[in-house]
Amino acid sequence: MSNKRIDLELITSLVDKETRVLDIGCGNGELLDSLKRKRKVIGQGLELKQERVNQCVARGLSAIQGDADKDLGLYPNQSFDCVILSQTIQATGQPKLILTELIRIGKKAIVSIPNFGYWKIRLSLAINGKMPVTKKLAHNWHDTPNIHLCTILDFINLCKELNIKIEKTIILSSNKTKSYNGIPNKFSNLFSEEAIFLIKS
Repeated sequence: MSNKRIDLELITSLVDKETRVLDIGCGNGELLDSLKRKRKVIGQGLELKQERVNQCVARGLSAIQGDADKDLGLYPNQSFDCVILSQTIQATGQPKLILTELIRIGKKAIVSIPNFGYWKIRLSLAINGKMPVTKKLAHNWHDTPNIHLCTILDFINLCKELNIKIEKTIILSSNKTKSYNGIPNKFSNLFSEEAIFLIKS
């Protein structure tokens, strides 16, 4: 994949072959394209920006313009085998509702998040006294789309509150990965830049 998006490769590996997949916040279709080629899925994308929808269509992918905060309620229960929300939940207005909708729409879901609890972010905030800008969180505080930043522990606690089961977690740091069946160990919240969760109701 372009730009060495190892997170997208890992998400692709979690998706069963020849299944129905909804990619929410699909961007230019990079993940959908990978899923179509490598996993032979029947994929559909939902993307807020029309320009990116057009890029998906130009790649021969099925995508529609829509807002995850408003339009997920239009999808029937269990209408997809897997619903994916990659690096997007922190940019939604109602993460709790979004997470509930993912589990309703899909038999399972994959959610990836940048980890605001990563030690370099904590250190930068402590030393510099201002919101950090990193590779995973590349915007300044005043122009960021990320309005609900969270840590790995925050996400795990929200899943517990909603009675959502975490079947698998993959943590990433400097392109190194580690997988856990279920919830990762407590040190993951400190030493991981990003996490990918496979969840179901």
